[in-house]
Amino acid sequence: MNVTEKVLAAVRVGPSKTDIREFPMPDISTDSALLKMEVAGICGTDVKLYKTPPSETTPVIMGHENIGYIAKAGSEFTKRKGFKEGDLVFVEHYVMCGTCEWCHSGQYRHCEHTDWRYNPDAIRFGYTSAQRPPHLWGGFAQYMYLPWNSVVHHVPKNVTSELAGLVTPMANGVEWSLFDGGVGYDSTVLIQGPGQQGLSQTVVCKQAGASLIIVTGTSKDSARMQVAKSLGADYVIDVQKEDPLARIKQITGGKGVDVVLDCTAEAGTTPILLGVDALKRKAGTMVVQGEMKEFPNFPIAKLTEKFITIKSARGHSFRACELALQQLASHRFPLEKVTTHTFGLKDVDLAIRSVGGHGVPDVIHASLMP
Repeated sequence: MNVTEKVLAAVRVGPSKTDIREFPMPDISTDSALLKMEVAGICGTDVKLYKTPPSETTPVIMGHENIGYIAKAGSEFTKRKGFKEGDLVFVEHYVMCGTCEWCHSGQYRHCEHTDWRYNPDAIRFGYTSAQRPPHLWGGFAQYMYLPWNSVVHHVPKNVTSELAGLVTPMANGVEWSLFDGGVGYDSTVLIQGPGQQGLSQTVVCKQAGASLIIVTGTSKDSARMQVAKSLGADYVIDVQKEDPLARIKQITGGKGVDVVLDCTAEAGTTPILLGVDALKRKAGTMVVQGEMKEFPNFPIAKLTEKFITIKSARGHSFRACELALQQLASHRFPLEKVTTHTFGLKDVDLAIRSVGGHGVPDVIHASLMP
């Protein structure tokens, strides 16, 4: 593959502000590689961090859902990772240390080396400062630098780059619904929020054998609710048009559901309170993202009386990514309905705003194609 001398990248330079900048093509050592970007997915986290970045002055190349071709790979990288030049791959956003207890247990998503919330020197694709050499730490660019401790997966031959851009939300779906929520054969599930994450959960729950899937949303989500039904949801509820709890009780014959998956992100306390009430009489499980900073008057008594287990939705594991890729390769579900729009590098601002509901209408998952 031809490698140019300069790399163009969309850099977040402040709240809701992007500049297109040039960076030098990095030198690739024996244990590193260079990824030629094909698709960078845009999700709700990008919307939030674009509007309110952790640092208003630190320039960052965003993009953490990254698909591309290995353009150049050092001999040690190929030997260690098993990937060669020309391979189409998915790169997880975690950049692990490889030596801590979390890494040794395979849970590198919890590694301090990649924990940007608490470690100012952390490296994570889409989050790390573009001032840090070799600068190309995000997918909103023509190329991305891969150090030795990148986590890389082969994209199956029958999966397009654009469809592969769904791997991250699909992997979250596997992690949260199957591994954390325990969804399985004959499970009854409430999924709150029909965005790309909620739709991914719908597919995974259906694949796992759930006998009842209910998806809730608002009136502006009407198109997404129809996609949810095409992906396996048995019922969809517009919470602005009917009482969701009454409808859930009606659907379940008063029993409630086994598992609640909160994919509303920033909707506040209402979905959590609904989830607590919608769960079955005893021993239900709720998986939450927990974006709210405070939760006054949390109903802890009801939680303990109903013997509810609450788990936090926190990223994905290697196994979840592999299962997500297998799901995409199966083509069992019409996931093309989720990958609704594509944008070029110069349109990053519009793409992010559109995913957030303030640009191009009816965007579910946006693919940035540098």
